[in-house]
Amino acid sequence: MTVEPSHTVQPLTITMLLFPQITQLDLTGPAEVFAQIEGVHMQYVWHDLNPVETSAGFALVPTVRFDEAQQADVLVVPGGQGAFTLLEDEQAIGFLRSQAEHAQWITSVCTGAFALAQAGLLAGRRATTHWSSRPLLARYPDILVTDERVVVDGNLITAGGVTSGIDFALTLVARLRGEQAARDIALRLEYDPHPPFEAGTPRTHPSEQVEGIIAANERRRGPLVEHALKHLGR
Repeated sequence: MTVEPSHTVQPLTITMLLFPQITQLDLTGPAEVFAQIEGVHMQYVWHDLNPVETSAGFALVPTVRFDEAQQADVLVVPGGQGAFTLLEDEQAIGFLRSQAEHAQWITSVCTGAFALAQAGLLAGRRATTHWSSRPLLARYPDILVTDERVVVDGNLITAGGVTSGIDFALTLVARLRGEQAARDIALRLEYDPHPPFEAGTPRTHPSEQVEGIIAANERRRGPLVEHALKHLGR
């Protein structure tokens, strides 16, 4: 009689940060990918368990408070306008620093990279963020900001804007469970993008429109970044 070898799946804790005015797809896109992984435990963390309003006008509900969260194997910081208010939230930034000490992977989607930068987790690393906010991220010292959609630098993975979060999540699954597992998840989710317009990057728009969006970001987010940098004594 042939005895089949036992198949042991290493448990995996994925911690995703929640905050008011989060871009929900930054979180829900990767979360849907990660939820397909065998042996995964997802936790959505914030100060309290009250519903958190997203920029889309509906709410997401945290599952655990900062002081009750398990140690993350994978730490994920989504983005959104709320990520810039987060820069002066000492408890949230401290939580990221603490969790990052023992996390296998430290990751962000879109402007979640700013919270990692504020926590000192991008120093000396290559990173990306939403194209319109890259000039602001470059104000943090010792970060090599690139225009790639997904950047892997050691145990750090950063993704560009919003939809790139799904690409990031599949990239990470391939490293956690192998490429075939990532391919199988892409199939189950029918992840086969065919955008109706070639409009999703600055390359496909007039330069004045791109420059206008960057200028608007500077007006809205620039002062928050500058104030956060001064808070760090930089």
